[in-house]
Amino acid sequence: MRVQAADGATAVITIPFPPLAGSGSALLSLVRHAQLDRQIGAVLVRRGGWAVGTFVGSELIDSKVGRPYVQGQTKAGGWSQQRYARRRGQQATQAYAATADAVARILLPQLADLEAVFPGGDRAGIDAVLADSRLAPIRDKLTGPVLPTPDPRLRVLQAFPEQFRAVLISLNDLA
Repeated sequence: MRVQAADGATAVITIPFPPLAGSGSALLSLVRHAQLDRQIGAVLVRRGGWAVGTFVGSELIDSKVGRPYVQGQTKAGGWSQQRYARRRGQQATQAYAATADAVARILLPQLADLEAVFPGGDRAGIDAVLADSRLAPIRDKLTGPVLPTPDPRLRVLQAFPEQFRAVLISLNDLA
């Protein structure tokens, strides 16, 4: 939605869950649209952890959180450095597989009721998890970009609706 002031300044309003539904006043329709309680899935993935959940509005109704061990960087050189890099890669692959299992367990049974699934964390982790063939129906419901999150924990997952329900307003002052 684009709103223009008398002085030429504009505001571009990006709403979650387009298209904007409703009739009458555009502003009133925007408020009603943003306040609707929808059932949403969330998949948060970073190398150090993952969180999967379903929400109705801002309320978390089902979730699973994990923190698998993935070794950090090492300053050792030569063969040791390569060995640790291989180990980190294997640990990350195992962590992503465990995350895919949780996504299948939490989101697939509720898929028909989910309006959208929002990804969070880092793009590489999300892509690795959702590459699992069981999760093809989840990929069809993905909405928006991968939202930035810190290491996924229960409190991070509980706060995630603040991001996926946000109405973004960009101002352009032409005066």
